[in-house]
Amino acid sequence: MSTTEKTSITVETNINAPVEKVWKIWTEPKHITKWNSASEDWHTPRAENDLEVGKKFLSRMEAKDGSAGFDFEGVYEDVKTHELIAYTLGDDRKVRIIFTSEGNSTKVTETFDAENTNPIEMQQSGWQAILDNFKQYVESLDELETLQFETTIHAGVEKVYHTMLDEESYAQWTAIFSPGSHYKGSWDKGSKILFLGPEENGETSGMVSRIKENIPLELVSIEHLGMVQNGQEITSGPEVESWAGALENYIFSDENGTTVLKVSLDAGKEYKDYFLETWPKALEKLKAICES
Repeated sequence: MSTTEKTSITVETNINAPVEKVWKIWTEPKHITKWNSASEDWHTPRAENDLEVGKKFLSRMEAKDGSAGFDFEGVYEDVKTHELIAYTLGDDRKVRIIFTSEGNSTKVTETFDAENTNPIEMQQSGWQAILDNFKQYVESLDELETLQFETTIHAGVEKVYHTMLDEESYAQWTAIFSPGSHYKGSWDKGSKILFLGPEENGETSGMVSRIKENIPLELVSIEHLGMVQNGQEITSGPEVESWAGALENYIFSDENGTTVLKVSLDAGKEYKDYFLETWPKALEKLKAICES
């Protein structure tokens, strides 16, 4: 009886980002689909991740021309937040990823059991290419910051909720951001909605989003997916990678017949000052409409 000894391969990289950011981008499906490929002609159109010991992950990896594809999946054996991820693949090979914090940079070391089909050198270069792609993606992202705003409106929650979302009044208070601002779509949970500016030369520009949650009179959560540019919807590519998945939340609370409205939104550095200036003005406009 003979035992075949497995060969382990190690790849590593140093990333100019703190370990908290590196961990987040490594583990969140919305990011995994952006970096998980070894070459330009492959991509990961879908990813699932249940980051707990005993739970599973899956990344669907496909050639962009549709000629080939496979599910890369496994079960977690060990998870230590910001430190270690270990899992077993479907063919019983083991993978171990160590995250080493070095202040504002992070070393990622990935060790995996080699398979028996392809040469060791090919496997090592393929896994290293994915890791290099991950490094490039992390370092290209502007960190989103969550901004928060609040106002008290002397009107009932029902009036504030409907005034904020109804088509005509929405155009009035959001004119602070852009005159001619409007939306197309539905506020129903799961629906796609376009937030648009005025037409220019017969075409519109704005945001492609979806309603992540809508609990009437309590909460509206919007997830931004991409942009509308010259009438075309763009939901992938470098133009949207840094902020796709950003959230914008409206929370409505009744305080003895008045309404406390809290707004939180994820914003990149380039928009922070603009939102800090315009959102308070927009909420003042909404307050005036509701109280009139």
